[in-house]
Amino acid sequence: MDKIEAVFFNSETNNAKLQFIFAICFPFFTVLALGIDSVFFTEHYFNGRQITNLLGVLYFAGFFYASKSHLRKLMLVMVWLSYIGELIFCKLLGMYEYRTPAIPLYVPFGHAIVYASGYVYAYTEWSINKELHLRKYFLVFFVLLFLGVGIFLKDYFSLFFGILFFGLLKRKSWQNLYCFVAFCVIFIELAGTYFKCWAWVPNVFGYIPTSNPPMGAVFFYAGGDVLLAKIVGVWENKKKIE
Repeated sequence: MDKIEAVFFNSETNNAKLQFIFAICFPFFTVLALGIDSVFFTEHYFNGRQITNLLGVLYFAGFFYASKSHLRKLMLVMVWLSYIGELIFCKLLGMYEYRTPAIPLYVPFGHAIVYASGYVYAYTEWSINKELHLRKYFLVFFVLLFLGVGIFLKDYFSLFFGILFFGLLKRKSWQNLYCFVAFCVIFIELAGTYFKCWAWVPNVFGYIPTSNPPMGAVFFYAGGDVLLAKIVGVWENKKKIE
């Protein structure tokens, strides 16, 4: 290995480590950022929305810098795709609302961070080696989760869309990537509703009972992830042709 190859290899290794650090720190960053944007923080100190916006953009930028080309494309497209999703599900369909009328700036960047974290978890050496075992645990977890909220919380929205989530997983060959991302989604939804940064309506679409947050929301994220992969796939194929 010559000096140029050695420098490139060390750079790739360092970036991989940094990327993993960003993914591992995702839950801690989420609690910090959403805590600053919380109703409690606003009422007892000041409106920290702009601080959370700045933190979200900076964390995204750092994660983006540490990532390889493919994940960078996924993150960039996810920002715009998730913003469109916010306009549809929040503003048009009214499935949930933020503590202020406007969609926070950090939200689309946060969606990209969520996806990138799940992506990194799914493609670690450990996750790949334990793929079949993890798949079994994930499937059992999500079955119990959707049944549990459906039976005990009367969250029929989650029960119905949980079934669709499994249908999507089957169509995508039960890839653990979607489960890792869904797990990250559940965490951020629980944190966001706990801090009252946003809240889901009691009856989605006006008549489907749900909880706050509904676990079935992972289906919409998973559907967005499928669309995301297709868009980036077209982007990369177009560049190869050129």
